[in-house]
Amino acid sequence: MLSYQIPLVPGPVSVPEAVRAVYQVDYASADLEEEFFALYAACESKLQRVLGASAAVTIQTGEGMLALWGALKSVIRPGDRVLAVGTGLFGYGIGDMARQVGAEVETVGFPFDAIVDPDAVRAAALRFRPKLITAVHCETPSGTLNPLDELGRISREVDALFYVDFVASGGGAPVDVDRCAIDLGLLGSQKVLSLPPDLSMVSVSERAWRAVADVGYAGYDALAPWKDGPARRYLPYTHNWSAVAALDVALDLLLDEGLEQAYARHASVAERCRRRLEGMGIRLYPAQEAYNSPTVTAAYVPDGWTWPTLDGALRAHGMAVGGNYGELAGKVFRIGHMGSQADLALIERGLDVLAQVLAAGAPA
Repeated sequence: MLSYQIPLVPGPVSVPEAVRAVYQVDYASADLEEEFFALYAACESKLQRVLGASAAVTIQTGEGMLALWGALKSVIRPGDRVLAVGTGLFGYGIGDMARQVGAEVETVGFPFDAIVDPDAVRAAALRFRPKLITAVHCETPSGTLNPLDELGRISREVDALFYVDFVASGGGAPVDVDRCAIDLGLLGSQKVLSLPPDLSMVSVSERAWRAVADVGYAGYDALAPWKDGPARRYLPYTHNWSAVAALDVALDLLLDEGLEQAYARHASVAERCRRRLEGMGIRLYPAQEAYNSPTVTAAYVPDGWTWPTLDGALRAHGMAVGGNYGELAGKVFRIGHMGSQADLALIERGLDVLAQVLAAGAPA
């Protein structure tokens, strides 16, 4: 089994011991025990606090992509109009997913090293009149963080549902579901929450529930059964009790720290990471630091190195960071400082290793 002493990949992140311990407990069948439904309700309430959401929050078994697919398929039919806001791999990718569902998709696209321009989105939305507008808060491959509040207002102006992927930011940066008028807010367990990739969570507004009922999608990832299934004690499948118990522990850790304190911790660790990279002569991606996410830092592979040689050299010293995809593959690498990894001592250790590796020089 692979194990790294300095884990700095941008998810799945390292799992704290208090969370891991929960997985060592035996559990009964979730759909038969009142204790599980009480636990589910408690986790939903805590998620509402973390996300700034008065809306219901579903908790489903499956990795974060289940939330992305399930929310799309639950509210759109073939032929429905979807406006996809793309500033990176996932933003553009959600548009591709909607096309596979049969939607008529228009993409408002921006470069991977940029963030959203709300004026361009508003112009497209007023012309295209979509049923759904999609966006990504933290574009993990690009290390960028998009503003959401203006996009929420645009969605209301054109009477569109607002679908937001905040898988890599929720808990590490404010997402403010209610304030940003987010109808479908998507979260995964393996990022800031610092759990294994076991759970997907979706905040669902009343507007979104009406669309769910109208579309009537049925499938493993469907949202419909979660509207009243937990209250009726009738789930669509046997839930992962140990994962929900671990979620409860993880949410307590976050809320006990305090959300503002957690946001400040992520911001300060990100700041230290970027200053040290610059001190080594490594260029940040993007160059405009105002665009950078507090949960992940992207940077160019240093001159004289290839990504495989840099990755191999770091791993030889017990450090793992992330490579990249698409047009950034081989050019930009990523350091994940989210959740348990938003730790100043861990970042210092990792960047000490990077400095040592660079000083030794790339293999001939």
